[in-house]
Amino acid sequence: MLRSMTAFGRFESESEFGVLAWELRSVNHRYLDVSIRLPDELRTIDSELRKRLANAVNRGKVEASLRLLATSQDAPALHVNDALLKTVASAANAAAKLAEGSTAIDPLRLLQWPGVLTQKEGSVEALAAAALLAFDSALSDFVATREREGELTSSLLTERLEKITEQVVHVRQLRPAVVARQKERLQAKLAELDTEHDAGRVEQELVYLAQRLDIDEELDRLENHIVEMGKVLKRQEPVGRRLDFLMQEFNREANTLGSKANDSDTTGASVEIKVLIEQMREQIQNIE
Repeated sequence: MLRSMTAFGRFESESEFGVLAWELRSVNHRYLDVSIRLPDELRTIDSELRKRLANAVNRGKVEASLRLLATSQDAPALHVNDALLKTVASAANAAAKLAEGSTAIDPLRLLQWPGVLTQKEGSVEALAAAALLAFDSALSDFVATREREGELTSSLLTERLEKITEQVVHVRQLRPAVVARQKERLQAKLAELDTEHDAGRVEQELVYLAQRLDIDEELDRLENHIVEMGKVLKRQEPVGRRLDFLMQEFNREANTLGSKANDSDTTGASVEIKVLIEQMREQIQNIE
């Protein structure tokens, strides 16, 4: 199943600490690039979050953010580090004396000093567990969105693949008549010269002309690529890079087809195939 690298997921849950609101969004990227924003008290779960993301997602630039909307009723118990607070306050008083300032020290500023005001250990562990549980739900929604987008992309790619098949069949049906017309033109020009010519040499030129106009190999390769792409679209693992490689192969054969065309119908078919390839390439850029 195809997965898109462009997706969004969201999940909110209520806990004893307040509302935990997770948001995950991603865009296409060559590799997996993860950015996580967390409240300071939850920095310890960063590595675990990255591990869970890496198990669920293979490619894309992913941004995950958690907002903790605490309420007064759900406010967690806080712990004041008395020893650190006294040390910080003493240092602040000493600084005020040295600066000969008379401004009173703001207690709230003292509490904002790192490590002075913390949640109790049990509260932090419970908050981390609740955050991870909510993250799993957000991640499931995120992955489901990627799969839904991938399913739509798969339908678009299949539709364009069918149109390429139609063009290949059309060109193959027209080709014998194209080669015959070219032979008739050459023979008509020789007849206009009204001079004797070497029949063996003419036959050699006709053989050379037929070889130069032969596009069976290119058409065969295009058909093989169509079959291969159909198989790739049904795979369960990430196939974005494989599809990108197939687009290069498609484009190479379409260019060769155009250079050998020598008639408006085949040239038109070649252009149409290249347009379809480019449309597929744009879609594939977002495939995981």
